Amino acid sequence: MSLSIGIVGLPNVGKSTLFNALTRAGALAANYPFATIEPNVGVVGVPDPRLSALAGLYNSARIVPASVRFTDIAGLVQGASQGQGLGNQFLGHIRETDAICQVVRVFADPDVTRVEGSADPEGDIATVVTELILADLQTLEKALPRLVKETKFSKDPERLEVAAAAGAAVGVLDSGTTLYAGAAAAGISLPALRELHLLTAKPFLYVFNMDVGELSDEGLRKQLTSLVAPAEAIFLDAKTEADLTELPEEEAAELLAEAGMGEPGLSQLASAGFRALGLQTFLTAGPKETRAWEIPIGATAPEAAGVIHTDFQRGFIKAEIVSFGDLMAAGSLAAARAVGKVRVEGKDYVMQDGDVVEFRFNV
Repeated sequence: MSLSIGIVGLPNVGKSTLFNALTRAGALAANYPFATIEPNVGVVGVPDPRLSALAGLYNSARIVPASVRFTDIAGLVQGASQGQGLGNQFLGHIRETDAICQVVRVFADPDVTRVEGSADPEGDIATVVTELILADLQTLEKALPRLVKETKFSKDPERLEVAAAAGAAVGVLDSGTTLYAGAAAAGISLPALRELHLLTAKPFLYVFNMDVGELSDEGLRKQLTSLVAPAEAIFLDAKTEADLTELPEEEAAELLAEAGMGEPGLSQLASAGFRALGLQTFLTAGPKETRAWEIPIGATAPEAAGVIHTDFQRGFIKAEIVSFGDLMAAGSLAAARAVGKVRVEGKDYVMQDGDVVEFRFNV
């Protein structure tokens, strides 16, 4: 899938350091490979311990994880919505992504100067959010007259919903709230606004770039988490993450343990990005490979088959499915069949995360 997350932030917050760490993330664990598509785009594997267990069961030659695509976007400055800095270019690049990841500076390094207007995490978040809100208000200001005119001459329920959602969106944005955070409370259907490509309607997540010693400060983490709720917060030290990607796996694990960091922040970011995009995985396994395939939550069995190959969806007959947990508990597919844990599902089946699948189809 080509879903992508744009990495944004003010200058000098560690955004480039984080992206460089992401683009070298394949050095940390061979099970989660990285591929560079363009100079400013990186694809990072989503850590999934189920894959290695499944590969062991099937004696697979290789493992292919699901992936998240990150795009490094030029730094934003105050006034971007009015053309300051890269202005429209910056906002245009965000428009092309499916979710937004803001890197926020928490670390205190006197050798890395803050840009004008930057003082603390809360203020930096507000600067970026304000520019995105102003850009969306400009979009709505242009679109609303057209939508109002449409609804005068058409009673199409879909167009009426779009016009109503756009009008309500202005009220949310005027209050200083992003549509991602405020749409539900305002009764706004975000899918109704999709044609307008509004920036703040995209899913948000936040990376707080901290000094390594601050990562264990639960009080600080709680305070920062509350700043961005309901968006997800990830805490990491971008410098340390970049160092980890240069080390062999065992040495990286030792450094993590010494720093009390547990799971690498890049792994947490990949997983959080996957969730922000509304994705889940189904699994396939065999001697050649064990693989996680990303699909939208709510996808049907034929739609999942189409992710592997469009012919699979067109010729879909049925899917033989067993949950990962049931398969591992049984010890083999044959044993899972023997205890009635393998199901045959048809075209209406809604896929569940962790389904292990074999599709049947006509060529």
